[in-house]
Amino acid sequence: MRRGLVLSGATLLAVVAAGTVAAVLVDGGTGVAVPVRASVAATAAITRQDLVDTKTVTGALTYSGRRGLTVGAAGTVTWAPEEGAVVRRGRSLLKVDREPVTLMYGALPLYRPLGVGVSDGPDVEQLERNLRVLGHGEDLTVDDHFSYATSLAVREWQDDRGLTETGQVDDTQVVFLPSAVRVTETKAVVGGRTAPGQQVLAVSDLNRLVHLDLDSADQTLAEKGAKVTVELPGGEKAAGKITEVGTVARSKEDGTTVDVEIALTKDPKTRLDQAPVEVELVSERRENVLAVPVEALLALREGGFGVEIVEGSGTRLASVEVGAFGGGMVEITGDGLREGMKVGVPSQ
Repeated sequence: MRRGLVLSGATLLAVVAAGTVAAVLVDGGTGVAVPVRASVAATAAITRQDLVDTKTVTGALTYSGRRGLTVGAAGTVTWAPEEGAVVRRGRSLLKVDREPVTLMYGALPLYRPLGVGVSDGPDVEQLERNLRVLGHGEDLTVDDHFSYATSLAVREWQDDRGLTETGQVDDTQVVFLPSAVRVTETKAVVGGRTAPGQQVLAVSDLNRLVHLDLDSADQTLAEKGAKVTVELPGGEKAAGKITEVGTVARSKEDGTTVDVEIALTKDPKTRLDQAPVEVELVSERRENVLAVPVEALLALREGGFGVEIVEGSGTRLASVEVGAFGGGMVEITGDGLREGMKVGVPSQ
């Protein structure tokens, strides 16, 4: 983006000087003649304010934590969840040979069978914690030791789930994930076969986020922690914050992009996945500057820009330097300019 003479988007900034017709084009536009202004039709005040220039880019409203899911069970798939279904602790992710594979919460994958005699470990503790939350094992002490009480709690849980009561748990029965998940894709087909290590589902977290494939040329506009405005489907607007900015450029047909993720401050009304959104990124911020409406600018015959200062019943032309643009205003600097002065603008 060129600074000074360039507005966000593809706006055409038309400016006129006394006795002349001129135009400044943005992003390779075509000149448009503007009638010469014979006199001051209206006025606006020179203000002192912050100017924020923005650029709007497109993205997609999606869910965080997308990943593939495998199970340890082998056999015929007899039930699978629909895409979009939410699976919470204690519920089935899949059924193989009519036996459920249950979701439990935990950060550590179930990498070994858990039963009496297994060595102590954090995987034992997370299993016991889940059993207690699910209402099994009143006498169970939640620690890293698989005790006889743990075995009894497992048997209770297996009976409740319609499983053979072995008192031992393995990856054919349980999958540990950090939290509830949303099924984004069902890869297992009812009636089809599955095997250990075979991906059966694609899941995500329940948190909504906005994903951008941001043009590499615009990477400087995306700063981690920066606040943005997101326009969601249906015209809903939400505040967001950039949480991740990729460091690896990805090749696309029309150039390269970097991945940007934006967390929303509130849940959107729409539940659509991959819904298109528009994100307003701040491209430049100028604080405490003198500014006038863009339409107050005049093209000077000798080059550059000016504004028509209104003083009493008369006017004078003042040369100005043009700075940042934002919100229909433009930063100006020049000799003798001060806040509160009146400048000529076209009538509405």
